[in-house]
Amino acid sequence: MPASYAAPDPGAKFPVAEFTRIGFLKNLVRSPLIEVGDFSYYDDPQGPEHFEERCVLYHYDFIGDRLVIGRFCALATGVQFIMNGANHALDGFSTFPFGIFPGSWREGFDSAAYASGYRGDTIVGNDVWIGMHATILPGVTIGDGAIVAAKSVITKDVPAYAVVAGNPASVVKMRFPAEVTACLRAIAWWDWPVDKITRNIAAITGADLDALKGAK
Repeated sequence: MPASYAAPDPGAKFPVAEFTRIGFLKNLVRSPLIEVGDFSYYDDPQGPEHFEERCVLYHYDFIGDRLVIGRFCALATGVQFIMNGANHALDGFSTFPFGIFPGSWREGFDSAAYASGYRGDTIVGNDVWIGMHATILPGVTIGDGAIVAAKSVITKDVPAYAVVAGNPASVVKMRFPAEVTACLRAIAWWDWPVDKITRNIAAITGADLDALKGAK
């Protein structure tokens, strides 16, 4: 058995030469407020390099909320992350954002009033598949191994290894029994060295839990 296995270069922008619509996001995003793990990709025929401006909306530096995406995630065309900058203050009689406009309106701007509606960072776990044109609202956490159906609207946290769909999205089913899910999260194969992952791809993709437990 060879000491090393060939795997895609995690530092590549476009890891599949014949399909430049696929891009490893870690190497394409520029904002320090977006954090992406190795091998997570975005697939878009118009170019995955446009992920930030097309898919991460209302993401303003002065708010400071982060989008964190784990390793080995698959994001389909048109996925949209709505960040906290989209929220309007709800405590007053009007939700109109007077403070973003120049002049006297801005002088009365109360940033704390807007911050009261912020929901924190948006977190996507590892090995998550998000379907076409799904929308993820601010402050949501999507657990490891979850699947988000196309055109779903995610308004609340998604459990690990859940399949969710709809608007607002709800759990359609759990992919595996609870004890299997717990075991998979404990194994956390996505954190293994790349050589080990490569040696055990058959077990990872073939649902061979015993093989994963004994993987070397």
